[in-house]
Amino acid sequence: MSRLVHIYSFILQLVMCTFHFSWEIIFLVLQYRDKNKKTSERASPLQDLSQFFIVSSKASGCILDSCSQCCSHDTLTSRQQCCFSQLELKSILLKKFNFDHFEILRAIGKGSFGKVCIVQKSDTKKMYAMKYMNKQKCVERNEVRNVFKELQIMQGLEHPFLVNLWYSFQDEEDMFMVVDLLLGGDLRYHLQQNVRFQEDTVKLFICELAMALDYLQSQRIIHRDMKPDNILLDEHGHVHITDFNIAAMLPTEMQVTTIAGTKPYMAPEMFSSRREAGYSFAVDWWSLGVTAYELLRGRRPYHIRSSTSSKEIAHMFETALVTYPSAWSQEMVSLLKKLLEPNPDQRFSHLSDVQNFPYMSDVNWDAVLQKRLTPGFIPNKGRLNCDPTFELEEMILESKPLHKKKKRLAKKEKELRKRDSAQKCLLQEHLESVQKEFIIFNREKVKRDFNKRKANLASEQTKDSQEEDGQNNHL
Repeated sequence: MSRLVHIYSFILQLVMCTFHFSWEIIFLVLQYRDKNKKTSERASPLQDLSQFFIVSSKASGCILDSCSQCCSHDTLTSRQQCCFSQLELKSILLKKFNFDHFEILRAIGKGSFGKVCIVQKSDTKKMYAMKYMNKQKCVERNEVRNVFKELQIMQGLEHPFLVNLWYSFQDEEDMFMVVDLLLGGDLRYHLQQNVRFQEDTVKLFICELAMALDYLQSQRIIHRDMKPDNILLDEHGHVHITDFNIAAMLPTEMQVTTIAGTKPYMAPEMFSSRREAGYSFAVDWWSLGVTAYELLRGRRPYHIRSSTSSKEIAHMFETALVTYPSAWSQEMVSLLKKLLEPNPDQRFSHLSDVQNFPYMSDVNWDAVLQKRLTPGFIPNKGRLNCDPTFELEEMILESKPLHKKKKRLAKKEKELRKRDSAQKCLLQEHLESVQKEFIIFNREKVKRDFNKRKANLASEQTKDSQEEDGQNNHL
């Protein structure tokens, strides 16, 4: 009865504060109260709630100095008497899963407004790669929507040859994406190390990447940035596509007309004078052909740079001839020609095209999908397969290392108070918008809930079957 009274009391206090709350809030507060029974036996419901907020905010590094003053009274009559905004309440609750759940090990990469580091999840000890993006930089560069779109796409994807998203969360400063950790390095790194991939290795890469592209196609996703930089190797040498920052979701029977990608890997139809007609999944298969050619030869089939104009590129596709070394097998050359076909309607752009090609007649596709085939190139496990200066920059040269995040957030809050009020309000408005709209994700929980529902369904089916058998026996 005491517990029931507390539940109603909590609801009443939350309503009086005009919070949007869920039963999860009540559960969390009661859970806190149960753990601290001796100290809270004589406490009022609101004092329990206040103490929960205080402990939660301190544990997560969130500074809410006025909360004890605001919620220390036994009664609240209006929202104005409570310091907790809906945004702060959401922030406290979401901090159940946050940056502090991971141990930061070392930096392994960087982008224009974010970096990647190796992390270990504290409870399971599993290793992941954590990509973190500074909110303010994303706002200033108008990249927030791209980040949200990437999160939306990655939440719906899971495949053996993709870099899969496991968690996404945020704090006051950064947005975090926790993904599969692949320590084999990207193909660009290995090309820069003067690795020349043998034909059998590239053949397997084509098979694995074709299966990944087929999966993306089934999900109506065009990657648009397939290149060695965005293909990572695991420790066994299998390939995984990463970076969905400029990927496009293609509605049924529609074409994409916006131009995005890396010029040397972009398909001819993206530069065509008729590009208003749009393009489709075939552009990724062109990129696959360019990548395979580069892995075999060490350079790309066309001499295109980022500075090359679209007009020059279109002319190059119309006039230049791709040369193939005589040392390559005719079967591989024939396959590459099918992938590098300028006409998208005649280009190989489906998994079945590759599977039915004579060169692939000896491939066990089930074994490919299950990663039972051994690649001809296996990354060196005794070395870090990335540029080692990333960690040096993060730990020594970088002005914002992750390890000092909590101290920096406190300092940043003080600096924000000193800013020009108009500038501060505009920036704060954008940052609060990011905070509200950011997509929280936990694949571990999704899988656990799915398996639980699956087990419950199987149990119900078994029960129904047994009851039916019993009725039949009775007859």
